[in-house]
Amino acid sequence: MIRVAMISFWHVHARDYAGEATVHLDTEIVAVWDELPERGRAEAENLGVRFYTSLDDLLSQPDIDGVIIGTPTNMHYDVMIAATQAGKHIFTEKVLALTLHEGQQIVNAVANAGVKLTVSLPRLNAGYTQAIQDILARGWLGELTLLRTRVSHNGALGQGWLPAHFYNPESCGGGALIDLGCHPMYLARLFLGLPESVSANYGYLTGRAVEDNAVAVLRYPQGALGIVEAGFVNRFSPFTIEVHGTEGSLLYGTPDSTLRMRSAVPGAAGSEQWEVLPLPQNRPSAFQQWVTHIQKDTTATENIQTALDLTLLMEAANLSAQSNQPVQLDTLAR
Repeated sequence: MIRVAMISFWHVHARDYAGEATVHLDTEIVAVWDELPERGRAEAENLGVRFYTSLDDLLSQPDIDGVIIGTPTNMHYDVMIAATQAGKHIFTEKVLALTLHEGQQIVNAVANAGVKLTVSLPRLNAGYTQAIQDILARGWLGELTLLRTRVSHNGALGQGWLPAHFYNPESCGGGALIDLGCHPMYLARLFLGLPESVSANYGYLTGRAVEDNAVAVLRYPQGALGIVEAGFVNRFSPFTIEVHGTEGSLLYGTPDSTLRMRSAVPGAAGSEQWEVLPLPQNRPSAFQQWVTHIQKDTTATENIQTALDLTLLMEAANLSAQSNQPVQLDTLAR
């Protein structure tokens, strides 16, 4: 049995991860720490586990094997470094950290400590993602020219259902892009690779301290472009993936959860007309993968690199929006 502690319930998905740990046959929640003691005590009581007012005390407990981190994003670095020094495995909400430099230090500390790290990047495991990767590997779209990925919701409209602390620029590191935009951003990176530069523009429709509407443009040396969109101010905007190339195009979520493709490549799916393609089953969740890595002493190499690249792209986007000019990725410090 892998015994885990919940490190903060700040993030909206913290209870989801607690739920996964509760129902998984090989994990057990045994403790809670939270930067807000009142919230932490309530969550610990609800789970029927002990609460610690000191993170160091919790991390020193020999009966805790790993931690699930749901802290404010600006606490990720300190908490994860402390967890590695205590020899605890780490499952964390995205992004890995606020800067590439911090993210790289976390990855180095994890490797040196020999603990297992997995970052929650759930859309990497979706059937549609696997299907699109297969299409690209087959070359059915030809040379890729344009990609558009979008995730949006209405969490900031009216009173809004997002917690108020999600609009704190210091703790969050940003708004719609670094929160929801992580998903389309890591998918763009997966399908097109890392760009040479990022240009971002942020909108503030509801007047909050962080952006509630965002677009980032990824520019690639061969001429391809990636467009990443996210927002807190749209009621009916579907999750969307478009990939276009010299020989074909694919569409997912326009607006239904269906993958369609058209290709001029002989023998390819969609060579005669737009064709709806089947989707494979989702892979195990990131949490399930983390447990397996602990049990089998394997490393989430692709997940960790994707999380590190996501951190790089988000840092570049924030700097671009602040400076109103493109940011070259090779200028950011590791």
